[in-house]
Amino acid sequence: MRAESSGLAGRGRRVAPQGLAFWVVAAAFTVTMLGTTLPTPLYVLYQRELHFSTLMVTVVFATYAVGVLAALLLVGHVSDEVGRRRTLLPGLLLALLSTVVFLTAHNLALLFVGRLLSGLSAGVFTGTATAALVDLAGGRNTGRGSLVATVVQMGGLGSGPLVAGVLAEFAPGPLRLPYATHLVLVLLVAAGMWFMPEPVAGAVPLRRARLRVTKPGIPQGMRGTFVRAGIAGFAGFAVLGLFTAVSPAFLGKLLGIGDFALQGAVIFTVFASSAVGQIALVPRFGDASLPLGCAGLVIGMGLLTAGFAVLSFELFVAGAVIAGLGQGTSFRAGLAAVNAEAPVAQRADVASTYFVVLYVALSLPVIGVGVAADLVGLRIAGIAFSVVVAALAGSVLVALRRRAA
Repeated sequence: MRAESSGLAGRGRRVAPQGLAFWVVAAAFTVTMLGTTLPTPLYVLYQRELHFSTLMVTVVFATYAVGVLAALLLVGHVSDEVGRRRTLLPGLLLALLSTVVFLTAHNLALLFVGRLLSGLSAGVFTGTATAALVDLAGGRNTGRGSLVATVVQMGGLGSGPLVAGVLAEFAPGPLRLPYATHLVLVLLVAAGMWFMPEPVAGAVPLRRARLRVTKPGIPQGMRGTFVRAGIAGFAGFAVLGLFTAVSPAFLGKLLGIGDFALQGAVIFTVFASSAVGQIALVPRFGDASLPLGCAGLVIGMGLLTAGFAVLSFELFVAGAVIAGLGQGTSFRAGLAAVNAEAPVAQRADVASTYFVVLYVALSLPVIGVGVAADLVGLRIAGIAFSVVVAALAGSVLVALRRRAA
């Protein structure tokens, strides 16, 4: 390690080489995202222990999105002022607090607190860690930073249910051991992050950070592009919300699959497919990626509808894979289209507005599924959800075709 210079961090603090720091930030990003989805396969156990409904599961899950939105709107700009490291360390602290709350949770109120803290940590990390990876990758290799950010974000989100599911199925203490494991991981990456060099020149102390609400906005000339990208993104993130919040209940109650490891693996498949769509399909298909992603969502929801209708695990998994590919492809293509048309001076505000739409999609639709599940049952609720998402994605396909005609 070397002593930090150029006034980029505290005077005399020893820092890691930039290449090593890049992977430390990637590890911290992975661990933080992993923690946000860790409770997913465990909600069934919480239901059994604390006696609450499927609707309440979706409300607990949606609390996470509230935390993400609050962090994005309040502190999304802060790392540009105080530096990446001074923003990421508090983000890790929030992740640590969330894990401690879940580790000791014995009532519904603590589940809400844990999810809110988890959302705040994810909101802090989502933009700041991506920016830090781009910074640490070097000016000539920004694409590498963005690519790694995509991989570790989706990898972390998908690994949370997988890790929790495996531990819950094969190890003792299913409502404690997953969080104890995550606690150790957070402490390890926090120790590494302490030695991260600060890539932001002229960063000010944290106490001088200016908290202000980022006001979402869409310039008049790009509203058509934004609406199409926003509807596709809304549909895709609603799918992620469905699988992350209530798919274990679908698998357990409808298909009789109580294996937590298998449930976690199914959810991992959705996020892995999303990553493949973002990394492999968008560069391959370019301008055709948005309609391709929407078509994937339509087909995936068709398979999911059939899976619910005939109670087929194979169709359910096939729907997860195709819908995940469609979500990842439409999300990255939509974000690229929005960024390309946004005026430079308003690009950050437009991107923030886009992510607000996405995280609303992550929460509200699944609450609707929870309400419907309590009223008409999980099977009908799942079919209705799939049809609505397919209709949303299909509307974008129609709009794109008319625009091209």
